[in-house]
Amino acid sequence: MLALRRRLRPRRLAGPRRAGCPGHGRPGDAWSEAAGGTSGALWGGALTAVGTALSDDAPAAPADIVRAVEQGGEAVLRLGGAEPGDKTMVDALVPFTTALRERFAAGDPLPEAWTHAAHVATRAAEDTALIVARRGRSRVLGEKSVGTPDPGATSFALLMSAIADSGLLQN
Repeated sequence: MLALRRRLRPRRLAGPRRAGCPGHGRPGDAWSEAAGGTSGALWGGALTAVGTALSDDAPAAPADIVRAVEQGGEAVLRLGGAEPGDKTMVDALVPFTTALRERFAAGDPLPEAWTHAAHVATRAAEDTALIVARRGRSRVLGEKSVGTPDPGATSFALLMSAIADSGLLQN
């Protein structure tokens, strides 16, 4: 975890002001510092990447939000090193971002694309019960992890569903 936090710090603090919203990196910084554990650092990195991707000159358009979410997901993959099938948050994150991008590109309005993607993430999180943990905290359980969904994937899916249900994505 400490190594992961060190990998995050240079990206947040080095160089001139980020191109994205100057205040939008702060939630990522706060989450990373306060949440603890590897998932806290990963969520912090994701939130920082999302904030960096958004403009401070105009409200975020739906396409900007989709792009920012993709960049947040890329940050988690880059920083954590997990891949689909490792029984981690990535097992819900990758299907979510793929479904969101595909449905939005096909013409679905952002709220509908997000809701569909949240359902995909929920199913993917449930499916982690069939996987032997290879990364994350559950890896020490090995075969004993089969039968229990991954907590990180489940938390990710719950959060994406909560955003879908919140009305935040409505115009």
